[in-house]
Amino acid sequence: MKAVARRPRRRLVITVCPRERGTVVIPLTRGGRRHRLDAPAIARHLVALAAERGVADLVDVREACAGGCALAGPNVTVTIHPATAPGERPDHVAIGWKTYVGSLADLDSLATVLDGVRL
Repeated sequence: MKAVARRPRRRLVITVCPRERGTVVIPLTRGGRRHRLDAPAIARHLVALAAERGVADLVDVREACAGGCALAGPNVTVTIHPATAPGERPDHVAIGWKTYVGSLADLDSLATVLDGVRL
């Protein structure tokens, strides 16, 4: 029987800019009811979605500049890092990133921010 190689786990740092006062109308999950969300609501719902999926230990949602300051927002960026073993200090060098600056409304759901990276 051939062994299946397991992908290394990833850790996400999601940055949501709290200064951008715009809103986006988007479902929280694919096929769900659409909600009008501002930056604080997006941050809250991303934390809740990570907890619901059992990956809260791999997702850190922060409030900081996410880029796109001239746009109405809300804007979100994601940096992808290797997961660390328990007790290890996290590495802050990203191995990938995604940006949702000015494009959250194009997603089929807010959960896509988490689903776009295999954790």
